[in-house]
Amino acid sequence: MSLAVARAPDFSQNAENRAGKITAERLALLLPDITRELAKTAAHYDRTGEFPHANLALLHAHGLLSLAVPYAFGGPEFSLAELRHVISAVAKGEPSTALLLVMQYIHHQVLLDKVEWPQSLRATVYQNALEDGALINSFRVEVAVGSPLRGGLPATTARRTPQGWRLSGEKICATGIEGLTWLLIWAKSDDPTPLVGAWLVRRAAPGIRITENWDYLGMRATGSHTIVLENVLTPLEYAVNVTPSNQPANPQSAAWQGFPRANATLIGALYDGIAQAARDAFIDWLKNTVPSNLGAPLASLPTLQQKAAEIDSLLLQNRCLLDALASAPLRENEPGLLQATVLENAIAAVEKIL
Repeated sequence: MSLAVARAPDFSQNAENRAGKITAERLALLLPDITRELAKTAAHYDRTGEFPHANLALLHAHGLLSLAVPYAFGGPEFSLAELRHVISAVAKGEPSTALLLVMQYIHHQVLLDKVEWPQSLRATVYQNALEDGALINSFRVEVAVGSPLRGGLPATTARRTPQGWRLSGEKICATGIEGLTWLLIWAKSDDPTPLVGAWLVRRAAPGIRITENWDYLGMRATGSHTIVLENVLTPLEYAVNVTPSNQPANPQSAAWQGFPRANATLIGALYDGIAQAARDAFIDWLKNTVPSNLGAPLASLPTLQQKAAEIDSLLLQNRCLLDALASAPLRENEPGLLQATVLENAIAAVEKIL
């Protein structure tokens, strides 16, 4: 039976910068244990939709929530190629936890090039992650508007006051809201020509209310509920990435250029990790199931050996595609195309298993 062996992740980059932090060698040894530990309670979280606080505490205890924090801010500065192996290992154990980690890594990587942010504020977000495992995520989607990536002004409004900005509105699909420290809220200001973009808000700020309505078939533990903001106060300098509505943000900025690749690589690694877990469970089932009329494991049947080889072929393609996504030179539209192929392969592999 085909049994593809995954290559050991290469965590050698920036190794000289990681003295006193998590080391490359330790992380390579740690990831299989992380997968097994997360897998123990994955069914519980999927059944109940309970938020995985314990999983996040485990990742923080081993330094995994801050792997993307730049070295200049005291972090280990793992590369995108390295981070995708971490996401894969976490996704094989518990996918909802992996999605929260994807959002953390993407924001930490892109934030380094956000020149609009005050340096002290970036330092605070990074330091919170290093010391407390503080999570960050962006909230854009609204019922009436959908995703702002498709155009249109958000209904959420930031009102300028002498004390700071007062934000009011509602966001759906607020992934991770139960465990976040920092929220990036997509809104528009009340200026004659509105500012549009992201306002940074502390999760603990008064006026944030969660409507617990995330009850879907999968990824239940992400806690992607609806949140309501009612005159939530945030400092004036926390309008960290806003642009006049008649002057669209520059898509050629360094931060924007880094986002498609990071998003495609890490989301792709998440889907692929789920498919790898399904594949491993399938192989174990074939090896350990002995029908009485066969007198041998199902793994001995040529038709099922062929099916296992087909599954491994799809996942081998994914491994090569993820390698390219993480580090190969790519044209502008290629990260999205490669991500779509990885997702399709992952889904096809699980369909073959089912």
